[in-house]
Amino acid sequence: MLKTLAVIAVILAVVVAGILIYAATKPDSFTVRRTASIKAPPDRIFALVNDLHGWGAWSPYEKKDADMKRTFGGAALGKGAIYQWDGNKNVGSGSMEIIESTPPSKIVIKLDFLKPFEGHNTAEFTMNPQGDNTTVTWSMYGPSSYMFKVVGIFMNMDNMIGDDFAAGLANLKAVAEK
Repeated sequence: MLKTLAVIAVILAVVVAGILIYAATKPDSFTVRRTASIKAPPDRIFALVNDLHGWGAWSPYEKKDADMKRTFGGAALGKGAIYQWDGNKNVGSGSMEIIESTPPSKIVIKLDFLKPFEGHNTAEFTMNPQGDNTTVTWSMYGPSSYMFKVVGIFMNMDNMIGDDFAAGLANLKAVAEK
């Protein structure tokens, strides 16, 4: 019995060590990106993203917690606008600040997540006109901590966050094309 337990302990230690070593080989940064074509001019789409007060009309995260607490600060819109949230386990808590606003083509947002995991990332929206349509890209990028790398072995973060981005772009399309 003792020999069997020792063999199990060694196998378990090897598996855990393998996971930890594999995680260490993962990239030190990540990027999640989704793109949609919206039949609206770039300035209409830009206005919807540049005003953090209006994100409730299209952001998928706004729909994940109806009781989420929201606070706005800084500029009314554009560069310097700040949005803080505190919600359930589906949205966590944190803040975002528009750090670049270049009408009608680009918005860059500094994201600071506090819960469920601390993280400091950047989100970027670009709007490129293509005839009667605008190609909108929503991306997020940042550093991958060692813990993020370990979690990433078991959970596909690109799919999880990317699915939210795709849903948000679909909502943005619906609002912008009205």
